[in-house]
Amino acid sequence: MGGGATVGTVAKPAGPSPGPPEGVPGLEEILARAGGENFPVATRLLGPRLRDSLYAIYGFARLTDEIGDEASGDRLALLDWLDAEIDLIYSGGMPTHPAMRRMAAVAREAGIPPEPLHALVEANRVDQTVSSYATFDELLSYCALSANPVGHMVLCVFDAATPDRIELSDAVCSALQVTEHLQDVREDLERGRVYLPQADLSRFGCDEADLSVSPSPERVRALIAFEVERARRLFDRGEPLIETLRGRARFAVTAFVAGGRAALAGIERAGFALGTHPPRPSWPDRLAALAQTARPH
Repeated sequence: MGGGATVGTVAKPAGPSPGPPEGVPGLEEILARAGGENFPVATRLLGPRLRDSLYAIYGFARLTDEIGDEASGDRLALLDWLDAEIDLIYSGGMPTHPAMRRMAAVAREAGIPPEPLHALVEANRVDQTVSSYATFDELLSYCALSANPVGHMVLCVFDAATPDRIELSDAVCSALQVTEHLQDVREDLERGRVYLPQADLSRFGCDEADLSVSPSPERVRALIAFEVERARRLFDRGEPLIETLRGRARFAVTAFVAGGRAALAGIERAGFALGTHPPRPSWPDRLAALAQTARPH
């Protein structure tokens, strides 16, 4: 399967486990957020099998983030529970959460190895103890846990997970993660997190208090503009992935990249200002990004 590891099972299923702990969101609640993403999680043009597979990956990733960001109680204990759900997938057992049962079916069919799933859980463990990053390189190391594994899983679904493609996918996924951080600066502040690198804050004469000032000071806007260009360069670095793909895989990755670029255009259209709600791209932004990404290179 295109570089994805074969998921092994044992002859005897793992024993029963209790249902999802209290406070863990249900499947409908998780999937309800799909429409608010920068990129189309899955479109009908992909066909039912691929569409369902991508929604399963999205559901797992959202479940993980909801536990790490929103769950009440002991989040680390809940993340341990989620790691155990992943282990059930690879030991022949059956996870208890509906999103994890869907993920189990896709992992077994597409040959998705366990490492990307556990990496997303680890990223959310990091979020419980790390609230900022000194440099952009440190932030990219976090993206290697929080975003890039999603690309690995998607490539497995498309039977395209070769080392060269994974390297390009990592640039695209990191760009999508950085873009999301730029949209959600105020939301992250409310959680006590700052994903803008501390070195960049210093470079532009900003401190964390400046990020909550309205209207955004010019120095904050200059900082955000700088980070937008960094994200654009990451998209440019990963864009050659599209040329290596064919058919529905190519269509899906084009949509991912175009969605991220449109989101950056939305931030620029808002004057790089921080607001209560994330800036959203206009339809002209979306169409321009799609034309830029889909053109022959």
